[in-house]
Amino acid sequence: MNKLVIDVGGTFIKYAIMDMEANILSKGSVPTPMDSREHFLNVLADLFEEALPDVDGIAISLPGNIDSSTGYVYTPGSLWYNANTNVAQDLRALIFDKTGKDVPVAIENDGKSAALAELWKGNLAGCDSGVVMILGTGIGGGIILDGKIVKGKNFFAGELSFLMKDVSKKGFEECLAHACSTSALTKKCAAAKKMEESEVDGFKVFEWLEQEDPAIHEVFNEVVDAIAGTIYNMTCILNPERVLIGGGISKQPRLIEAIKEKTNTYYDSVPVPMPRTEVNVCKHFNDSNLIGALYNYSLLYE
Repeated sequence: MNKLVIDVGGTFIKYAIMDMEANILSKGSVPTPMDSREHFLNVLADLFEEALPDVDGIAISLPGNIDSSTGYVYTPGSLWYNANTNVAQDLRALIFDKTGKDVPVAIENDGKSAALAELWKGNLAGCDSGVVMILGTGIGGGIILDGKIVKGKNFFAGELSFLMKDVSKKGFEECLAHACSTSALTKKCAAAKKMEESEVDGFKVFEWLEQEDPAIHEVFNEVVDAIAGTIYNMTCILNPERVLIGGGISKQPRLIEAIKEKTNTYYDSVPVPMPRTEVNVCKHFNDSNLIGALYNYSLLYE
């Protein structure tokens, strides 16, 4: 039977009806409610009601530190109203009130969902170990070891946004979210061009790079260096077989090639032979969280 699969973002909720082989049968999106948890849960319940009778379960990718075995959300990302609540349990109860159906609900963190998508049907398939870095507003992440997602004691493993770029300094401004996310890149480029942040996006940055703009090259190299340094450190800590770069910006071949080149300079800079982690791009882009959420559902219920 098909499932309703939902990817909750800070601006839009993307949803799809999918079979258990991750084929998307239909899809759409609605704005993400920012006013209240009641509104949020009702939007999800309405999506399920509209999908009846074609679905019999719900798989969700959601921001925050989440116990995917229960659906409990500890820290909620930008969706403040989900803090310290059991979204799966409460959504299940609401749907039962609305439809009389007791429907299974599975919820996983968005970065971990992206990693699960790559493990199941992407560029980590067949790998025992790997890391996914999703470049966006921050840096989403997922770590695979021994063929399984690493969650950590407090479900915080893989929160790459909070890694310190320079450990001699403290504070969120020194974290990777402010150093090498897509938002960081566009903000730094806007400042370099003395433009408003709203005037600069990833497409504009790569146009300037093609034009050999020296100020933009300097910013780009700084951001790539932070990503490469992180991959080097992950090699030392995890020794993963592969690191995949995701997010819309990862569609730019220039970015991936620059990360590979810069990462090799880190390996070359030490006086002992270093194992080299393969750097590649994620196979799945806009649909990765949907695919990973569905895989998480299969692990819980199938």
